[in-house]
Formats: sequence, structure tokens, C-alpha cells
Amino acid sequence: MFFDSEFDRIFKRMSNSFFNLDDIFEEFKENGSNSGPYYYGYTMTVGPDGKPVVKEYGNVKPGLLPTSDTREPIVDTIVDEKEKVVKLIAEMPGVEKSDVKIVVDNKTVDVSAEHGEKKYHAKVPVKHKVDEDSVKASYKNGILQVVFKLAEEKPTGKTVEVE
Repeated sequence: MFFDSEFDRIFKRMSNSFFNLDDIFEEFKENGSNSGPYYYGYTMTVGPDGKPVVKEYGNVKPGLLPTSDTREPIVDTIVDEKEKVVKLIAEMPGVEKSDVKIVVDNKTVDVSAEHGEKKYHAKVPVKHKVDEDSVKASYKNGILQVVFKLAEEKPTGKTVEVE
């Protein structure tokens, strides 16, 4: 079955990444650098087409040493066809509402926050056609929610009347 073989392939790739990270963390410990925390992971969901969607998150990537103490928050994108909105939901505990900065630029949402030692940053592409002027954001209990209205698709072309 396609789904099983695809899942096995993705799981093996994910497992290899975790084993490589253990080596990176050990090397960092031996060198005396302890500016952690370091984390890396995957989220896996099933897309609307029934295929698995795997996303990476964290401040360490496989094969690379940590470059900053900024964390990449877990961000989920939800399209609500009923309400005609796109929601970006990010987990950023430990910061205040006033610490959160959001910049929307050409189908990319740049989210950052800094409060004491808690630092977050993520660039999230918006894959749907949205009205950038309709964006609203709220932050409560460590959860940031950014909501866009879907842009109405206007039909292109010209209707010709038959005489």
C-alpha cells in the first residue's frame, strides 16, 4: 500500500535525523558550550489530499550546530472554508502580548517575540490567496492566532453575448 511505504520512508528519514542530533549534542557538551536548550522535531498530519505532511521545527537542524538561542515555535495553518478564513496558530509560551511582533509581507508572515530568555522567530508562508488588509491577531495563554480572510476569486475572462 502506498501510504504504508511512504510512511515508512518518512519515519526512517526522521529517525536518522534524531540519531545525528544526539551526536551533535554530545559534541557540543564536550566542547563546553552550554547555551541550550536545543530541540528539534517533526509534526506530521494528513493533508487534504490524504497524503502525509511532515514539518520540521526547532532551533537545531540535522547536520548543523545550533546558531542561536532563538526557538522556532510550532505553527499550524488551518483553512476554514465555512468561515472563509485562514488561521495561523503558533505556540509561544513565556512571552507577553506586547512582546509579539508580526509582519505580513507578500504571502509570508514573520512572527517574532522576545521576553527575557524566551525568544521565538518563524517565517510562515501563506499558500492560499488571502486579503492582507483583513489580518487580525490575538495572543492568549501562550497561543498566538493570526487570522486572514480568504480573498474572493474573481473569474477572469470576458463573457460574450450571442447576438
